[in-house]
Amino acid sequence: MPCGPLPQLPPERLGNLALTPALLFWSHANPACRARYFQRTILSEPSAAADHDDIVYPSAIPFALAHLAGLGAFWSGVTATSLWLCFGLYWLRMFAVTAGYHRYFSHRSYKTSRIGQFVLAFLAQSTAQKSVIWWASKHRHHHRFADTEHDVHSPVQSSFFYSHVGWIFSRQHHEFDASTVTDLTRFPELRLLHRFELAPAILLALACFAIDGWSGLFVGFFISTVLVYHGTFCINSLAHVHGDKHYVTGDESRNNWWLAIITMGEGWHNNHHAYQYSVRQGFRWWQWDPTYYLILGLSKLRLVWDLKAPPQAVVDRSQALPPRVIERSAERLAASVPVDRIVQGLREAYAGTPALPGLHLPELHLPTLTLPELREALATIQARAGERLSAIQAQAHEAMAHWHVPALPSREELTEKAAAMFVKTPSLDAIAARAHDMLVEAIHARLVATPAAAKA
Repeated sequence: MPCGPLPQLPPERLGNLALTPALLFWSHANPACRARYFQRTILSEPSAAADHDDIVYPSAIPFALAHLAGLGAFWSGVTATSLWLCFGLYWLRMFAVTAGYHRYFSHRSYKTSRIGQFVLAFLAQSTAQKSVIWWASKHRHHHRFADTEHDVHSPVQSSFFYSHVGWIFSRQHHEFDASTVTDLTRFPELRLLHRFELAPAILLALACFAIDGWSGLFVGFFISTVLVYHGTFCINSLAHVHGDKHYVTGDESRNNWWLAIITMGEGWHNNHHAYQYSVRQGFRWWQWDPTYYLILGLSKLRLVWDLKAPPQAVVDRSQALPPRVIERSAERLAASVPVDRIVQGLREAYAGTPALPGLHLPELHLPTLTLPELREALATIQARAGERLSAIQAQAHEAMAHWHVPALPSREELTEKAAAMFVKTPSLDAIAARAHDMLVEAIHARLVATPAAAKA
Protein backbone atom coordinates (compact mmCIF):
# COMPACT_ATOMS: atom_id res chain seq x y z
CA MET A 1 0.00 0.00 0.00
CA PRO A 2 1.51 3.39 -0.96
CA CYS A 3 2.27 5.82 1.82
CA GLY A 4 0.58 8.70 0.06
CA PRO A 5 1.29 12.36 0.78
CA LEU A 6 3.44 13.49 3.69
CA PRO A 7 3.49 16.83 5.52
CA GLN A 8 6.30 19.03 4.21
CA LEU A 9 8.20 21.01 6.84
CA PRO A 10 10.15 24.21 6.19
CA PRO A 11 13.97 23.84 6.42
CA GLU A 12 14.23 25.68 9.73
CA ARG A 13 12.11 22.97 11.43
CA LEU A 14 14.01 19.94 10.20
CA GLY A 15 16.54 20.11 13.04
CA ASN A 16 13.93 19.82 15.77
CA LEU A 17 10.82 17.83 14.88
CA ALA A 18 8.11 19.24 17.15
CA LEU A 19 4.66 17.67 17.33
CA THR A 20 2.32 19.46 14.92
CA PRO A 21 -1.27 18.90 13.80
CA ALA A 22 0.06 17.79 10.43
CA LEU A 23 2.33 15.15 11.94
CA LEU A 24 -0.40 13.97 14.28
CA PHE A 25 -2.85 13.63 11.42
CA TRP A 26 -0.43 11.92 9.07
CA SER A 27 0.90 9.53 11.69
CA HIS A 28 -2.64 8.55 12.61
CA ALA A 29 -3.75 8.08 9.00
CA ASN A 30 -0.57 6.37 7.73
CA PRO A 31 0.90 4.23 10.56
CA ALA A 32 2.69 1.85 8.17
CA CYS A 33 4.64 4.61 6.45
CA ARG A 34 6.20 6.65 9.23
CA ALA A 35 9.69 5.08 8.82
CA ARG A 36 9.97 6.68 5.37
CA TYR A 37 8.96 10.14 6.51
CA PHE A 38 12.36 11.62 7.24
CA GLN A 39 13.93 10.70 3.90
CA ARG A 40 10.92 11.73 1.80
CA THR A 41 10.53 15.05 3.59
CA ILE A 42 14.09 16.05 2.74
CA LEU A 43 14.36 14.61 -0.76
CA SER A 44 10.94 15.30 -2.23
CA GLU A 45 10.69 17.98 -4.91
CA PRO A 46 7.55 19.38 -6.50
CA SER A 47 6.99 18.54 -10.12
CA ALA A 48 6.10 21.26 -12.58
CA ALA A 49 3.36 20.81 -15.13
CA ALA A 50 4.50 21.27 -18.70
CA ASP A 51 3.00 24.10 -20.67
CA HIS A 52 1.12 23.16 -23.79
CA ASP A 53 -1.20 24.48 -26.43
CA ASP A 54 -4.44 22.80 -27.44
CA ILE A 55 -6.58 24.41 -30.13
CA VAL A 56 -8.19 22.77 -33.15
CA TYR A 57 -9.57 25.62 -35.24
CA PRO A 58 -8.57 28.11 -37.97
CA SER A 59 -6.48 31.21 -37.46
CA ALA A 60 -8.15 34.53 -36.78
CA ILE A 61 -7.94 36.25 -40.16
CA PRO A 62 -9.52 33.58 -42.42
CA PHE A 63 -12.11 32.94 -39.73
CA ALA A 64 -13.17 36.58 -39.50
CA LEU A 65 -13.14 37.11 -43.28
CA ALA A 66 -15.30 34.03 -43.87
CA HIS A 67 -17.99 35.45 -41.57
CA LEU A 68 -17.89 38.84 -43.26
CA ALA A 69 -17.95 37.33 -46.74
CA GLY A 70 -21.22 35.58 -46.00
CA LEU A 71 -22.84 39.01 -45.82
CA GLY A 72 -22.10 39.35 -49.53
CA ALA A 73 -25.25 37.32 -50.15
CA PHE A 74 -27.25 40.51 -49.52
CA TRP A 75 -25.52 42.04 -52.54
CA SER A 76 -25.34 39.02 -54.86
CA GLY A 77 -28.72 37.54 -54.06
CA VAL A 78 -29.47 33.88 -53.38
CA THR A 79 -30.07 31.40 -56.18
CA ALA A 80 -31.34 27.83 -56.08
CA THR A 81 -27.95 26.63 -57.28
CA SER A 82 -26.14 28.47 -54.49
CA LEU A 83 -28.49 26.96 -51.90
CA TRP A 84 -27.84 23.46 -53.22
CA LEU A 85 -24.10 24.20 -53.16
CA CYS A 86 -24.36 25.39 -49.55
CA PHE A 87 -26.38 22.34 -48.51
CA GLY A 88 -24.17 19.81 -50.30
CA LEU A 89 -20.87 21.36 -49.29
CA TYR A 90 -21.95 21.52 -45.64
CA TRP A 91 -22.60 17.79 -45.41
CA LEU A 92 -19.67 16.78 -47.63
CA ARG A 93 -17.20 18.85 -45.65
CA MET A 94 -18.72 17.97 -42.28
CA PHE A 95 -18.04 14.36 -43.25
CA ALA A 96 -14.47 15.37 -44.15
CA VAL A 97 -14.10 16.92 -40.69
CA THR A 98 -15.57 13.98 -38.78
CA ALA A 99 -14.21 11.10 -40.87
CA GLY A 100 -11.00 12.88 -41.88
CA TYR A 101 -9.65 15.43 -39.40
CA HIS A 102 -11.12 13.60 -36.44
CA ARG A 103 -11.60 9.86 -36.75
CA TYR A 104 -8.83 9.16 -39.26
CA PHE A 105 -6.02 11.70 -38.79
CA SER A 106 -6.47 12.37 -35.05
CA HIS A 107 -7.43 8.90 -33.82
CA ARG A 108 -6.45 6.49 -36.62
CA SER A 109 -9.69 4.58 -36.13
CA TYR A 110 -9.49 2.99 -39.59
CA LYS A 111 -7.04 2.65 -42.47
CA THR A 112 -7.05 3.71 -46.10
CA SER A 113 -4.64 4.00 -49.03
CA ARG A 114 -2.31 6.95 -49.53
CA ILE A 115 -4.59 8.20 -52.29
CA GLY A 116 -7.60 7.89 -49.98
CA GLN A 117 -5.64 9.62 -47.22
CA PHE A 118 -4.76 12.52 -49.53
CA VAL A 119 -8.37 12.91 -50.69
CA LEU A 120 -9.56 12.98 -47.07
CA ALA A 121 -6.91 15.56 -46.18
CA PHE A 122 -7.74 17.75 -49.18
CA LEU A 123 -11.48 17.70 -48.45
CA ALA A 124 -10.89 18.36 -44.74
CA GLN A 125 -8.64 21.34 -45.44
CA SER A 126 -11.25 22.76 -47.82
CA THR A 127 -13.04 23.79 -44.59
CA ALA A 128 -10.16 26.20 -43.82
CA GLN A 129 -9.52 24.65 -40.40
CA LYS A 130 -5.76 24.56 -40.98
CA SER A 131 -3.76 21.45 -41.94
CA VAL A 132 -4.59 17.90 -40.93
CA ILE A 133 -1.16 17.69 -39.26
CA TRP A 134 -1.83 20.74 -37.10
CA TRP A 135 -5.44 19.73 -36.38
CA ALA A 136 -4.50 16.20 -35.31
CA SER A 137 -1.69 17.42 -33.06
CA LYS A 138 -3.96 19.85 -31.26
CA HIS A 139 -6.78 17.35 -30.91
CA ARG A 140 -4.51 14.68 -29.44
CA HIS A 141 -3.46 17.23 -26.84
CA HIS A 142 -7.12 17.93 -26.16
CA HIS A 143 -7.73 14.30 -25.21
CA ARG A 144 -4.65 14.25 -23.03
CA PHE A 145 -5.68 17.35 -21.06
CA ALA A 146 -9.46 17.47 -21.54
CA ASP A 147 -11.16 19.89 -19.14
CA THR A 148 -8.04 20.46 -17.07
CA GLU A 149 -6.32 23.81 -16.63
CA HIS A 150 -4.17 22.92 -19.65
CA ASP A 151 -7.15 22.55 -21.98
CA VAL A 152 -7.42 26.08 -23.33
CA HIS A 153 -10.77 25.57 -25.06
CA SER A 154 -12.57 23.94 -22.16
CA PRO A 155 -15.82 25.66 -21.10
CA VAL A 156 -15.18 24.24 -17.64
CA GLN A 157 -11.91 26.17 -17.29
CA SER A 158 -12.93 29.31 -19.21
CA SER A 159 -16.05 31.02 -20.50
CA PHE A 160 -18.30 29.44 -23.08
CA PHE A 161 -17.52 32.18 -25.61
CA TYR A 162 -13.78 31.72 -25.18
CA SER A 163 -13.98 27.94 -25.53
CA HIS A 164 -16.12 28.29 -28.66
CA VAL A 165 -14.33 31.05 -30.63
CA GLY A 166 -12.37 33.37 -28.31
CA TRP A 167 -9.10 31.43 -28.41
CA ILE A 168 -8.87 31.97 -32.18
CA PHE A 169 -7.56 35.50 -31.69
CA SER A 170 -4.47 34.47 -29.71
CA ARG A 171 -1.13 34.12 -31.52
CA GLN A 172 0.10 31.30 -29.29
CA HIS A 173 -2.36 28.87 -30.85
CA HIS A 174 -0.55 28.71 -34.18
CA GLU A 175 2.21 26.41 -32.91
CA PHE A 176 1.91 22.63 -32.57
CA ASP A 177 3.94 19.72 -31.23
CA ALA A 178 5.28 17.79 -34.23
CA SER A 179 6.38 14.91 -32.00
CA THR A 180 2.73 13.93 -31.49
CA VAL A 181 2.05 13.44 -35.22
CA THR A 182 5.12 11.66 -36.58
CA ASP A 183 2.75 9.11 -38.11
CA LEU A 184 1.50 11.93 -40.38
CA THR A 185 4.59 14.04 -41.00
CA ARG A 186 6.35 11.12 -42.69
CA PHE A 187 4.13 11.61 -45.75
CA PRO A 188 5.48 14.33 -48.10
CA GLU A 189 2.04 15.00 -49.60
CA LEU A 190 0.64 15.79 -46.13
CA ARG A 191 3.61 18.05 -45.43
CA LEU A 192 2.86 19.83 -48.71
CA LEU A 193 -0.76 20.36 -47.68
CA HIS A 194 0.49 21.60 -44.32
CA ARG A 195 2.69 24.17 -46.06
CA PHE A 196 -0.15 25.36 -48.29
CA GLU A 197 -2.96 24.78 -45.81
CA LEU A 198 -5.49 27.16 -47.40
CA ALA A 199 -4.97 25.97 -50.99
CA PRO A 200 -7.84 23.40 -50.91
CA ALA A 201 -10.28 26.01 -49.55
CA ILE A 202 -9.21 28.58 -52.16
CA LEU A 203 -9.60 26.08 -55.00
CA LEU A 204 -13.08 25.12 -53.76
CA ALA A 205 -14.05 28.79 -53.50
CA LEU A 206 -12.97 29.34 -57.12
CA ALA A 207 -14.99 26.29 -58.21
CA CYS A 208 -18.10 27.66 -56.48
CA PHE A 209 -17.62 30.99 -58.23
CA ALA A 210 -17.23 29.21 -61.57
CA ILE A 211 -20.47 27.29 -61.01
CA ASP A 212 -22.75 30.10 -59.83
CA GLY A 213 -20.87 33.38 -59.79
CA TRP A 214 -20.91 35.63 -56.72
CA SER A 215 -23.92 33.87 -55.22
CA GLY A 216 -22.13 30.55 -55.51
CA LEU A 217 -19.11 32.07 -53.77
CA PHE A 218 -20.89 33.92 -50.95
CA VAL A 219 -23.69 31.43 -50.26
CA GLY A 220 -22.34 28.16 -51.62
CA PHE A 221 -18.83 28.47 -50.22
CA PHE A 222 -18.59 31.05 -47.43
CA ILE A 223 -21.90 30.45 -45.65
CA SER A 224 -21.43 26.68 -45.75
CA THR A 225 -17.88 27.17 -44.42
CA VAL A 226 -19.14 29.24 -41.48
CA LEU A 227 -21.79 26.62 -40.72
CA VAL A 228 -19.14 23.87 -40.72
CA TYR A 229 -17.00 26.04 -38.43
CA HIS A 230 -19.66 26.34 -35.77
CA GLY A 231 -20.89 22.79 -36.11
CA THR A 232 -17.32 21.70 -35.33
CA PHE A 233 -16.89 24.27 -32.55
CA CYS A 234 -20.07 23.15 -30.77
CA ILE A 235 -18.47 19.82 -29.91
CA ASN A 236 -15.69 21.43 -27.84
CA SER A 237 -18.05 23.91 -26.20
CA LEU A 238 -21.65 22.67 -25.99
CA ALA A 239 -20.70 18.97 -25.89
CA HIS A 240 -18.81 19.65 -22.65
CA VAL A 241 -21.76 21.46 -21.06
CA HIS A 242 -25.11 20.12 -22.29
CA GLY A 243 -26.16 16.49 -22.49
CA ASP A 244 -25.92 13.19 -20.62
CA LYS A 245 -22.97 11.25 -19.25
CA HIS A 246 -23.09 7.48 -19.76
CA TYR A 247 -19.43 6.83 -18.96
CA VAL A 248 -16.90 7.99 -16.37
CA THR A 249 -14.24 9.75 -18.44
CA GLY A 250 -12.59 12.13 -15.98
CA ASP A 251 -13.87 15.15 -17.92
CA GLU A 252 -17.17 16.87 -18.71
CA SER A 253 -17.82 15.33 -22.14
CA ARG A 254 -21.52 14.74 -22.79
CA ASN A 255 -23.76 12.85 -25.19
CA ASN A 256 -26.06 15.21 -27.06
CA TRP A 257 -28.50 13.86 -29.66
CA TRP A 258 -29.15 17.10 -31.51
CA LEU A 259 -25.42 17.82 -31.84
CA ALA A 260 -25.11 14.32 -33.29
CA ILE A 261 -27.60 15.31 -35.99
CA ILE A 262 -25.84 18.50 -37.13
CA THR A 263 -22.34 16.97 -36.90
CA MET A 264 -23.02 13.56 -38.43
CA GLY A 265 -22.56 11.60 -35.20
CA GLU A 266 -19.99 13.66 -33.30
CA GLY A 267 -22.55 14.55 -30.63
CA TRP A 268 -22.01 11.22 -28.83
CA HIS A 269 -19.04 12.91 -27.26
CA ASN A 270 -19.07 11.13 -23.92
CA ASN A 271 -18.93 7.82 -25.79
CA HIS A 272 -15.99 9.15 -27.77
CA HIS A 273 -14.04 10.17 -24.66
CA ALA A 274 -14.74 6.74 -23.16
CA TYR A 275 -12.93 5.10 -26.11
CA GLN A 276 -11.41 7.63 -28.48
CA TYR A 277 -10.07 5.10 -31.01
CA SER A 278 -13.47 3.78 -32.06
CA VAL A 279 -14.58 4.49 -35.63
CA ARG A 280 -18.12 4.34 -34.26
CA GLN A 281 -19.17 7.06 -31.82
CA GLY A 282 -22.78 5.97 -31.52
CA PHE A 283 -22.24 2.91 -29.34
CA ARG A 284 -25.93 1.95 -29.32
CA TRP A 285 -28.05 1.07 -32.35
CA TRP A 286 -30.29 4.07 -31.78
CA GLN A 287 -27.44 6.59 -31.56
CA TRP A 288 -27.43 8.31 -34.99
CA ASP A 289 -23.91 8.22 -36.46
CA PRO A 290 -24.00 8.75 -40.26
CA THR A 291 -20.24 9.28 -40.39
CA TYR A 292 -19.81 5.67 -39.25
CA TYR A 293 -22.44 4.43 -41.68
CA LEU A 294 -20.62 6.07 -44.60
CA ILE A 295 -17.24 4.75 -43.46
CA LEU A 296 -18.80 1.30 -43.15
CA GLY A 297 -20.09 1.67 -46.71
CA LEU A 298 -16.63 2.65 -47.93
CA SER A 299 -15.26 -0.47 -46.24
CA LYS A 300 -17.70 -2.59 -48.27
CA LEU A 301 -16.15 -1.01 -51.38
CA ARG A 302 -12.69 -1.83 -49.95
CA LEU A 303 -11.70 1.83 -49.95
CA VAL A 304 -11.09 1.72 -46.17
CA TRP A 305 -10.39 -1.17 -43.83
CA ASP A 306 -9.40 -2.23 -40.28
CA LEU A 307 -12.26 -0.33 -38.68
CA LYS A 308 -11.73 -0.19 -34.90
CA ALA A 309 -14.73 -1.00 -32.73
CA PRO A 310 -15.08 -0.18 -29.03
CA PRO A 311 -14.44 -3.20 -26.76
CA GLN A 312 -17.64 -4.66 -25.40
CA ALA A 313 -16.29 -4.21 -21.87
CA VAL A 314 -16.10 -0.46 -22.54
CA VAL A 315 -19.57 -0.30 -24.05
CA ASP A 316 -21.23 -2.13 -21.13
CA ARG A 317 -19.04 -0.33 -18.53
CA SER A 318 -17.53 -3.50 -17.09
CA GLN A 319 -13.90 -2.56 -17.76
CA ALA A 320 -11.74 -0.91 -15.10
CA LEU A 321 -10.96 2.74 -15.76
CA PRO A 322 -7.44 3.82 -16.77
CA PRO A 323 -5.31 5.55 -14.07
CA ARG A 324 -5.68 8.99 -15.67
CA VAL A 325 -9.48 8.81 -15.50
CA ILE A 326 -9.38 7.51 -11.91
CA GLU A 327 -7.12 10.43 -10.95
CA ARG A 328 -9.37 13.08 -12.48
CA SER A 329 -12.54 11.51 -11.08
CA ALA A 330 -10.95 11.33 -7.64
CA GLU A 331 -10.13 15.04 -7.84
CA ARG A 332 -13.79 15.80 -8.45
CA LEU A 333 -14.88 13.53 -5.58
CA ALA A 334 -12.34 15.04 -3.17
CA ALA A 335 -13.47 18.55 -4.11
CA SER A 336 -16.95 17.74 -2.77
CA VAL A 337 -15.61 17.28 0.79
CA PRO A 338 -15.33 20.44 3.02
CA VAL A 339 -11.60 20.23 3.72
CA ASP A 340 -11.38 23.72 5.24
CA ARG A 341 -13.99 22.83 7.86
CA ILE A 342 -12.10 19.66 8.77
CA VAL A 343 -8.83 21.58 9.07
CA GLN A 344 -10.43 24.24 11.26
CA GLY A 345 -11.75 21.52 13.55
CA LEU A 346 -8.31 19.93 13.77
CA ARG A 347 -6.68 23.26 14.63
CA GLU A 348 -9.22 23.93 17.36
CA ALA A 349 -8.90 20.41 18.77
CA TYR A 350 -5.12 20.59 18.68
CA ALA A 351 -4.95 23.83 20.65
CA GLY A 352 -3.27 23.11 23.97
CA THR A 353 -1.95 19.69 22.99
CA PRO A 354 1.53 19.34 24.54
CA ALA A 355 4.49 18.95 22.24
CA LEU A 356 6.90 16.07 22.51
CA PRO A 357 10.59 16.71 23.19
CA GLY A 358 12.37 17.75 20.04
CA LEU A 359 14.66 15.56 18.02
CA HIS A 360 18.07 17.22 17.97
CA LEU A 361 20.19 16.08 15.08
CA PRO A 362 23.97 15.89 15.53
CA GLU A 363 26.10 18.48 13.80
CA LEU A 364 27.87 17.00 10.81
CA HIS A 365 31.20 18.35 9.61
CA LEU A 366 31.11 16.64 6.22
CA PRO A 367 34.65 17.55 5.03
CA THR A 368 36.19 15.90 8.11
CA LEU A 369 34.10 12.72 8.11
CA THR A 370 35.25 9.47 6.61
CA LEU A 371 32.72 7.41 4.64
CA PRO A 372 32.15 4.91 7.51
CA GLU A 373 31.68 7.81 9.95
CA LEU A 374 29.21 9.47 7.60
CA ARG A 375 27.22 6.25 7.25
CA GLU A 376 27.15 5.85 11.03
CA ALA A 377 25.95 9.44 11.50
CA LEU A 378 23.19 9.00 8.94
CA ALA A 379 22.13 5.73 10.58
CA THR A 380 21.92 7.55 13.92
CA ILE A 381 19.75 10.28 12.39
CA GLN A 382 17.45 7.70 10.83
CA ALA A 383 17.15 5.74 14.07
CA ARG A 384 16.30 8.87 16.07
CA ALA A 385 13.78 9.95 13.45
CA GLY A 386 12.13 6.52 13.61
CA GLU A 387 11.93 6.69 17.41
CA ARG A 388 10.56 10.22 17.22
CA LEU A 389 7.85 9.31 14.72
CA SER A 390 6.89 6.23 16.77
CA ALA A 391 6.30 8.53 19.71
CA ILE A 392 4.30 10.87 17.49
CA GLN A 393 2.12 7.96 16.38
CA ALA A 394 1.43 6.89 19.95
CA GLN A 395 0.46 10.39 21.01
CA ALA A 396 -1.57 10.86 17.83
CA HIS A 397 -3.75 7.85 18.61
CA GLU A 398 -4.25 9.02 22.19
CA ALA A 399 -4.96 12.65 21.28
CA MET A 400 -7.21 12.05 18.30
CA ALA A 401 -9.33 9.55 20.24
CA HIS A 402 -10.65 12.50 22.28
CA TRP A 403 -11.01 15.01 19.43
CA HIS A 404 -14.50 15.92 18.28
CA VAL A 405 -13.92 17.34 14.80
CA PRO A 406 -15.67 17.07 11.44
CA ALA A 407 -14.71 13.58 10.34
CA LEU A 408 -12.63 12.78 7.32
CA PRO A 409 -14.86 10.47 5.26
CA SER A 410 -13.75 6.86 5.24
CA ARG A 411 -13.03 5.04 2.00
CA GLU A 412 -16.36 3.25 2.34
CA GLU A 413 -18.21 6.54 2.75
CA LEU A 414 -16.39 8.00 -0.24
CA THR A 415 -17.31 4.94 -2.29
CA GLU A 416 -20.99 5.54 -1.50
CA LYS A 417 -20.58 9.20 -2.43
CA ALA A 418 -18.86 8.22 -5.69
CA ALA A 419 -21.71 5.85 -6.55
CA ALA A 420 -24.14 8.76 -6.28
CA MET A 421 -21.89 11.14 -8.22
CA PHE A 422 -20.78 8.94 -11.13
CA VAL A 423 -22.38 6.40 -13.43
CA LYS A 424 -21.77 2.69 -12.99
CA THR A 425 -18.12 1.61 -13.14
CA PRO A 426 -16.08 -1.18 -11.50
CA SER A 427 -13.50 1.44 -10.47
CA LEU A 428 -15.56 3.21 -7.79
CA ASP A 429 -13.42 1.75 -5.00
CA ALA A 430 -10.23 2.92 -6.72
CA ILE A 431 -11.68 6.41 -7.19
CA ALA A 432 -12.68 6.56 -3.52
CA ALA A 433 -9.28 5.34 -2.31
CA ARG A 434 -7.45 7.93 -4.41
CA ALA A 435 -9.82 10.67 -3.28
CA HIS A 436 -9.12 9.70 0.34
CA ASP A 437 -5.37 10.11 -0.26
CA MET A 438 -6.00 13.49 -1.90
CA LEU A 439 -8.00 14.65 1.11
CA VAL A 440 -5.23 13.61 3.49
CA GLU A 441 -2.75 15.52 1.34
CA ALA A 442 -4.96 18.61 1.24
CA ILE A 443 -5.40 18.58 5.02
CA HIS A 444 -1.64 18.26 5.55
CA ALA A 445 -0.95 21.15 3.20
CA ARG A 446 -3.31 23.43 5.12
CA LEU A 447 -2.09 22.34 8.55
CA VAL A 448 1.57 23.03 7.84
CA ALA A 449 0.88 26.33 6.06
CA THR A 450 1.05 29.62 7.89
CA PRO A 451 -2.33 31.28 8.53
CA ALA A 452 -1.67 33.87 5.81
CA ALA A 453 -0.69 31.23 3.29
CA ALA A 454 -3.67 29.06 4.18
CA LYS A 455 -6.08 31.94 3.55
CA ALA A 456 -4.39 32.72 0.24
